[in-house]
Amino acid sequence: MGSGKFHLIVLDEFTYLLNYNILDLQPVLDVLTQKPADLHIAFTGRYAPKSLMDAADLVTEMRPVKHPYQAGVQGQKGIEF
Repeated sequence: MGSGKFHLIVLDEFTYLLNYNILDLQPVLDVLTQKPADLHIAFTGRYAPKSLMDAADLVTEMRPVKHPYQAGVQGQKGIEF
């Protein structure tokens, strides 16, 4: 992470790991405070802990307007998983 090779790391659905106590939050917060200034880390997923949102520079909340699940379509490979 500190190699300078990357400027953006996307951790898709990462917040579920915190919500289900698979990962501890404190080490994640420690990484955020120690990362290089030119490295951006994007976490996605529902139920982000308040302390993670407080540590973030940007927080975006999305809501579904229309989703195939509402029409009975189950999760689709490449879309939901």
